Formats: sequence, structure tokens, C-alpha cells
Amino acid sequence: MPRTLLITAESFPIAGSFTISRGSKTEARVVTCTIRDGDNVGRGECVPYGRYGETIESVLAQVESVRAAIETGAFQDELAHLLPAGAARNALDCALWDLDAKATRVPAWQKICDAAPSPLTTAYTLSLGDAEQMGAQARAQAARPVLKVKVGTSDDEARIRAVRAGAPESHIILDANEGWSNDNLVRHMAIAAECRVSLIEQPLPAGSDGMLADIVRPVPVCADESLHTRADLDRLRSRYDAINIKLDKTGGLSEAILLKEDAQKLGFQIMVGCMVGTSLAMAPAVLLAQGAEFVDLDGPLLLARDREPSLRYDGSLVYPPEPALWG
Repeated sequence: MPRTLLITAESFPIAGSFTISRGSKTEARVVTCTIRDGDNVGRGECVPYGRYGETIESVLAQVESVRAAIETGAFQDELAHLLPAGAARNALDCALWDLDAKATRVPAWQKICDAAPSPLTTAYTLSLGDAEQMGAQARAQAARPVLKVKVGTSDDEARIRAVRAGAPESHIILDANEGWSNDNLVRHMAIAAECRVSLIEQPLPAGSDGMLADIVRPVPVCADESLHTRADLDRLRSRYDAINIKLDKTGGLSEAILLKEDAQKLGFQIMVGCMVGTSLAMAPAVLLAQGAEFVDLDGPLLLARDREPSLRYDGSLVYPPEPALWG
């Protein structure tokens, strides 16, 4: 029986809304690829992201364009020649990893991890709002060890201070989503240092982040929108202390593994992050995140409804996936 590829667009409601400096959304819209080969089925999920010129429709078209190659037996090592890095390649790459695990009965972690994977502490994201709203969010989540806080306005001082006051013991990651500028960067970084912030993610727009190489960074700075694949590492070395690896940017787990290895050799700290998606999207990233300094895989915690089966979350602990979900 030949391979078959099923491509599905799905929507999962977010609990409330999710707001960053670029806007708000109330649902996670994802594309799921299911590859069947005889009795074995592999699945992968991606989240098309408008910031990178992707839509549900464009990703569906990209996946459809390589249907013949997938159904006639293409494997992960061929995908980089078929599709650019991005969401479409991610869904297919992760589906092929899952299919291989199901067919060989060898769990994916045995090919990815140095040892059996352990539960990880993930950051929990607080949406952008005014200082009062964000302080209330912080108080509600103050028991969580790590909070990732969406900022990115021209004046975030009150927000940063409100979150620190609301969660005095939590480690805090600030994510500006390219929303700061050369004019307010130094001031915001000084406030972050005063408030014991652990990491600042992508404070300046990708392509306009050269100032980061010319200033003292009192808080480590992490590249997100500026970092997609291994090709980006060299130009970021003087500007960033850490990188955020997301499978939807790298084009899947295969490139992400190589990116992590190369970045560590260059001295970058590693964050493994996510778009807002379901447990299926997080599952391979949990394996990639073993040993990372920062983990941000809280997508399912932000949803009103996850898919089944799902990852196990216990507070801020996320457990490795069971084979019924992925890998």
C-alpha cells in the first residue's frame, strides 16, 4: 500500500485572548500533516505565522506542492531541497520523524537525546496589557517558576515593575517582539536589570538590531525573529547571548537539532520556544529542549481546548510525549 498524505487546517480556541506588540488573537490556527505508510501513521503540526509572510492558505499550498515527493517516499533529509525553512516544512519533517518512530518501534528520543528525556520547567506567558492588567496576571501566576512577559511598547517601565511586584520570586523573561527602538533600548534594559529580569527576547526589529553589538548588555539578550537557521548564527554572535529555536522557523526538528549543536559550540545559550499551538506541535520540541537553559513550551496551557492525546502538564512541568501523541 503506497504512502498517503493528509493535510488538514484546524483551529483551537485560546483561553481568552493572546496579545503581543503586533496584535491579538483568540484562536490558534494550525496545519496538521498526517503521513500513512501501511499500518504506520506519522503526524506533525505547524503554525503559519504572518510575521514571516505565511498564511494557512500559503502553507497548505506549499505542502500540497510536494505531495508527490512525500507519497513516493521522500524522507527528512530530502525536505530541505523541496521546501524553504518555515512552517510547511516543519509539519512534514515532524510527521516523518513520527512515522519513522512508529515504523521502526524505536522512540524518537533515542535518536535525539543523550539519555531518556526528563520533565522540563516551561515558562508561562503573560499577554501584553496595561500595567494594572499585567500586574494582575503576574499575581495570578506568581507560583510559576518562570514567567515570559510580553512587552514591546515605547514605555514599558510600569509594566515591568508591575510584573516584578506581582511575582517577586519568579524568573522573568521579557519578550519585546521587536517592539523597542534604539531610543528606548538602554533605558528599558536598565529597568530590566533593576527588576532582576533573567533574559530579554528580541528587543529590536530583525535587521535593525546592530545597536546590540555596541552597548553593554546588563541582561542577556536572546534572538528570536532574527534567528531562523544555522545560516544566521555568525552575524548574530556580537549582538546576542542566546537564541530562541522554534521548529516553525527552522523548518522542523532536523534543522533544529543541527542549529542547537552549532549554537552551543559558538557559546550561545539555548531557548526552545513555540508558537501558540497544540501538544502535537510541542511534543518534538520537548525532546529538543532537553538540556536547554530556557524552555518556553506553554502553547497548550494557553488554549481552551487541546487535542487528544495531549502532553502532560503539571503546573509548569511539561513531560516528554507518549508515543500515542508523537515519536
